[in-house]
Amino acid sequence: MEDGLGGFLKSRRARVTPESAGLPGGSRRRVPGLRREELAQLAGISVEYYQRLEQGRSQRPSPEVLNALARALSLDDVERAHLETLAAVPDHDPPVRAEAAVRPELERLLALMDRVPAMVITDRFDVLAANTLASRLFADALAGDGNLARYLYLDPAARDFYVHWDEIAATTAAQLRLVSGRHPRDRELAGLIADLSRESAEFRALWAAGDVDIRTSGGKDLRHPALGVLTLHYENFDAPGDPRQRLVTFTPAADTAAEAALQLLRTWAGTETETGTEGYAGVSMTGSPPR
Repeated sequence: MEDGLGGFLKSRRARVTPESAGLPGGSRRRVPGLRREELAQLAGISVEYYQRLEQGRSQRPSPEVLNALARALSLDDVERAHLETLAAVPDHDPPVRAEAAVRPELERLLALMDRVPAMVITDRFDVLAANTLASRLFADALAGDGNLARYLYLDPAARDFYVHWDEIAATTAAQLRLVSGRHPRDRELAGLIADLSRESAEFRALWAAGDVDIRTSGGKDLRHPALGVLTLHYENFDAPGDPRQRLVTFTPAADTAAEAALQLLRTWAGTETETGTEGYAGVSMTGSPPR
């Protein structure tokens, strides 16, 4: 599932050009990025030791070595933290499971958030619960097994729903790689990554790039079949008591078309919830809007 410390080092080494590191380039280079001996020289360690690290034959490098490698590879804060995680995960520790249930208090909070779409998801992108607006907005994504990553890469409809599909696909793969470094013995995560790698050429290419990322907030343009494109701002909030769950909210800017569209979606939902339609994972979810 996870290439480990050696794989991550190799992917970052391939990204650094000799020129950016102050080394001579040339057209006769047979590998992308830096050679092993060049990186070892920049980090101030022996070539033999670096080779053992990259080949997985040496574990638990010291903080000084990790800092030197991070500087030589020009790692950002997220990449540096990932490097430290890969170097520190003990082989014998039991896996930290991503719980499949949401605390009742969190479900009630979702139900009370009736003005913005909101959902609780795991770091594997499993949707555990969604309020009425999120259930309506993400109806197609939730129609399958409720995993947003599986929908993103494997359902052709996702390319229309996510206006900037390429960007979201890249960041989702990078987030999954970060999680796989933290939880290398998560069998469900390993199965998800194996399925995506087998069935999606785009995911295979993105996974092979070795990038890692964290998205705590940002913007998304979503295309609803009846309402058109909605420009929304999302925020991620870690769920207290479960480090692998988070609450995600989607808010429109004031006095925008997206705000008006969500108001219309609330109106449709309010009409249909009078029929007592059961919700997604216990939180109110309604059927298709009028066409």
